[in-house]
Amino acid sequence: MTEIVRLKRLELAVVPRPWSFAEARRDEIARYFDALRRTKPAVWNGRILLLQDHAIAQDVFRGECFETDYASFIAWRDWGCPDPTVKNCFSLGALKGSDGGFLLGVMGEHTINAGKIYFPAGTPDPGDVVDGRVDLAGSIRRELAEETGIGVDAYDAEEGWYCILSSSRIAQIKVLHARESAAALRARMLAHLASESRVDGQAPRLIGEPLWLPKKIPRELKSPALYLGTTTGQLWIGREGGEEWSCLFDSLPPIHCVKVARV
Repeated sequence: MTEIVRLKRLELAVVPRPWSFAEARRDEIARYFDALRRTKPAVWNGRILLLQDHAIAQDVFRGECFETDYASFIAWRDWGCPDPTVKNCFSLGALKGSDGGFLLGVMGEHTINAGKIYFPAGTPDPGDVVDGRVDLAGSIRRELAEETGIGVDAYDAEEGWYCILSSSRIAQIKVLHARESAAALRARMLAHLASESRVDGQAPRLIGEPLWLPKKIPRELKSPALYLGTTTGQLWIGREGGEEWSCLFDSLPPIHCVKVARV
């Protein structure tokens, strides 16, 4: 089940602690990561931060992170997240052009997530720790500059966060309002990629208003009905066995499949 929560701020402390999963399966993890590196030589076993304890109260997300190695994280992720007390809590910068389009990037072939499409993002690491706290806003600024070449002078960060809680992952999304159109931002990102010898992203993609950041969820979505999506970005709802139809959204990306779940 996925839950979307609007937050005022994040408070993430760093607390040194052992990870029993990583310690108990160290040899198995090493073998798995060595095999992975034979197909993805650019992947390296750096240090990262994972979340273990968290709570949300009065629109504030509080939690404690611990440091571990990337190999243990990838093994934990790929093996079905066998330690359910641990979460992958990361930040993403949703860069929104002045025309309303969002800029995303396609992960490069050398990465573990090759071909997947994301906002500029990254798993936090010890370099994101400031005075004992994890600075996810700073992580976004760094990742955005590294992956797109777009600096803080090109956008204004929206107050607060969109927190997406989904099983073992917690995505903290900050919307960044750019002063240029999405097409102009894409051109800047392409120029940056062309100048870099190796970066995580490939050609950036543009989308319209993303479905998982609705300003308001229509009441109709909370009850059973028929749903129809179109490649022109419209989402329709049908009542009375399809006798009555109305359009819920009309400016989404092309829709090829509609799945509805009660959350």
